Amino acid sequence: MTANSAPVALITGAAGGLGRAAVARLRDRGMRVVATDLALAEIPCGAPMMATSLDVTDEAAISSVIARVQTELGRLDHVIHLAGAAGRGPLETVSLEEWRRLLEINLTSAFLLAKAVHPLLRAARGTLTFAASTNGLNGGSVLSGPAYAVAKSGLINFARYLAKEWASDGVRVNCLAPGPIKTPMVTGRFAPDVLESLRVSVPLGTLGEPEQVAHAIDYLTSPSAAFVTGTVMNISGGVVLD
Repeated sequence: MTANSAPVALITGAAGGLGRAAVARLRDRGMRVVATDLALAEIPCGAPMMATSLDVTDEAAISSVIARVQTELGRLDHVIHLAGAAGRGPLETVSLEEWRRLLEINLTSAFLLAKAVHPLLRAARGTLTFAASTNGLNGGSVLSGPAYAVAKSGLINFARYLAKEWASDGVRVNCLAPGPIKTPMVTGRFAPDVLESLRVSVPLGTLGEPEQVAHAIDYLTSPSAAFVTGTVMNISGGVVLD
């Protein structure tokens, strides 16, 4: 396989903890990775094939990046949508502005991205993977707030919808549902006592590692998962029991 024929994977939120691990994992597999994030400077230098700033709530910006991928790399095989933002509860403290902002970042972004990448994924018979959360399975908590839980729940059902609609195109759509993972979104937001409570709440007794989620992404984008679509991969150490 030549460099120009290698599969292309686009990752949103590539500067985050999960994004960095996913970039490294897919690069190790020989993919050409398009790493996107608003925090462009925080994407590991030299790691991806292409790095570009992207606001996932901006339809025109998404279209521009996808057009660039098509022009410069000639194909798009896998899209991993990791960009997102957490909130905080309880409900009475959440403003309408904050509610709308979090739904736009966590859910509407997936709608915009899916519409933009579908033609290229259909041509490649590729994959689309969303990052939801156990908050979308168990109702969430005040730690991340109601808007986050609702958006992640919607993301799960959006993946299931697309899995059915795009099945005839050969495009597989799946969803990750991580529990508490050692990323800045978790370790950077909470005080040590809250982090310890989170750890204790995990039946396996530890927070997850970003690399464990990256391995799940690796699997879902691999030929080994050719018969897997519309699934929600629970990576929570037992926080949620399917």
